[in-house]
Amino acid sequence: MAEEAVLGFLENNEEISDSGKFAEQKGISHDEIVNIVKSLNGFRLVDAQGPFTPKRYYSIDRVFRNEAVDRTHLAEFHQIEGLICDRNLTLGHLIGVLIDFFSRLGMSKIKFKPAYNPYTEPSMEIFSYHEGLQKWVEVGNSGMFRPEMLLPMGLPEDVQVIAWGLSLERPTMILYGIDNIRDLFGHKVDLDLIKRIRFATLVCSRDA
Repeated sequence: MAEEAVLGFLENNEEISDSGKFAEQKGISHDEIVNIVKSLNGFRLVDAQGPFTPKRYYSIDRVFRNEAVDRTHLAEFHQIEGLICDRNLTLGHLIGVLIDFFSRLGMSKIKFKPAYNPYTEPSMEIFSYHEGLQKWVEVGNSGMFRPEMLLPMGLPEDVQVIAWGLSLERPTMILYGIDNIRDLFGHKVDLDLIKRIRFATLVCSRDA
């Protein structure tokens, strides 16, 4: 059912993706998009194929984002994502999970700001205080998936999905008092510094 919903969306938007209209970048055809979507793990994981059971999924991977590089932004970084699917979840559950999640990383100064995401409502940006920079730094984004995203997947109406994502590098900056994110990732990093940082050691071992 989830596949039918997404393929229906793609069919409605085929003219845009194939023609380059409305600022859509030409380069990936409709058929290529279909193949990408059908291969996504979330398709198989969240789509309800039988009686519903609560689920939790987590991932850590390297990603690319087309943006300018500065002391708090990287074009290539490690993305951590979490997703919980269960009955009667609320915004309070999401906030509680995030506070617990970041406290386990050693980050106690956390605050949330309302945000807009096209697939979640409500949505929140997550901030943590950086003592070295003397300011609040955005460390992640989060939200509750909209019902119109979940029902086509065959999920019961009383099931909600809460999710969040963050980069690995920004929390590492805060925990280790690093004021330039470029010191953590790239061809100019101090390898002795990286060896002393537990987060970086774990990720490098995983990527090896």
